[in-house]
Amino acid sequence: MIAGLPPNLRAAFFETLSDLEAAHPMHDWRFWARKEQLPPQVPWETWLVLAGRGFGKTRTGAEWVRSEAESGRRRRIALVGPTLRDVRKTMVEGEAGIIGISPPWFRPLFVKSELRLVWPNGAIADLYSAERPDRLRGPSHDAAWADELAAWKHLDETWDNLELTLRGGAEPKRVVTTTPKPRQGLKRLIADPTTVVTRGSTSANADNLARGFVTRLERRYAGTRLGRQEMEAELLEEAEGALWSLKRLDELRVAMPPDLLRVVVAIDPAVSSAARSAETGIVVAGLGADGVGYVLKDLSGRWRPEEWAERAIAAYRAHSADRIVGETNNGGDLVEATLRAVDPAIPYRAVTASRGKRVRAEPIAALYEQGRVRHVGALPRLEDQMVSWQPGEGASPDRVDALVWALTDLMLGERSFFYVGR
Repeated sequence: MIAGLPPNLRAAFFETLSDLEAAHPMHDWRFWARKEQLPPQVPWETWLVLAGRGFGKTRTGAEWVRSEAESGRRRRIALVGPTLRDVRKTMVEGEAGIIGISPPWFRPLFVKSELRLVWPNGAIADLYSAERPDRLRGPSHDAAWADELAAWKHLDETWDNLELTLRGGAEPKRVVTTTPKPRQGLKRLIADPTTVVTRGSTSANADNLARGFVTRLERRYAGTRLGRQEMEAELLEEAEGALWSLKRLDELRVAMPPDLLRVVVAIDPAVSSAARSAETGIVVAGLGADGVGYVLKDLSGRWRPEEWAERAIAAYRAHSADRIVGETNNGGDLVEATLRAVDPAIPYRAVTASRGKRVRAEPIAALYEQGRVRHVGALPRLEDQMVSWQPGEGASPDRVDALVWALTDLMLGERSFFYVGR
């Protein structure tokens, strides 16, 4: 009950206790931990804590190590981080590290010359760096805590060597605490049937963070790819053959566009609106007075024809657009007819693709590489499709198609890969 109280009431309660009375509950992790910070109740070999910054990942890993050592279940533990400094300053000596969270009566000794922690009952933990995978050749462990695995320099080699050391005890286990990044090693770990994944966001631990910290982060990063990765712990994909990269899109992001010379709303219509059908791409973009294209909105989704027409026309009006551009390959004259059923006077331009999606998209991707296109704010679902679409593979990239039509109309004119009508 005490753990569920607001921080000020918990503090007031402990003020009434003597030092001796307070010592034990202060070090009772099950009393203080949130449910997602406790080990899974189902069988597991690897417990992957995939969470945002400030979630309490370090405390979670440190408390698990402490519990395993104190109980005698583990005798030889490997502590692995991106660098030795990270292991020492965060996992061992940090505020939420192993030494900091241990009770006075069972605090391990840090033997710095040997890079080793030694507990009073003889359990030991050795420190390793992902910069030196070779140091994991030879030792034997019965448990491991791997911190910030997605930031490991030699992820695959280090993990493979660590796995080969886990040959001690009856049931070796490993805990991984990390903020996600699109690393193949992390994806394989998530897909492993012996892995149990716990996910969590920065806001889950707001009561234990500095006042205003979460609010500041949300104000600055909410909806951005950085915020989704570092705060919400989303694993954002980036395909090897994609025409765009996460890094480049983040570099090209702005808060506000300049004065716009022209604005268009582009539609890539789907042939149906069923749950498993393709989406109708609707993208709003403008051409700035600086000659740069600005992607303003992504309004795509699975809509019935009258719904996407209403949304496209509403966007046309809201952004004082010059016209709506629509691909006619799938819908033919139906696109124009659907739009004019909502507004007979709407300025409309039909475009018909005469070449493949890759050929149409490559000139637009080149504009991004040249820094001639910017995204205004966060466009997460459009950007996910941009960096995960591999030309020639997978489902049709409807949001990307609409983006390509919009920027082509604004910046490239009448190119040979599409036919302009009406």
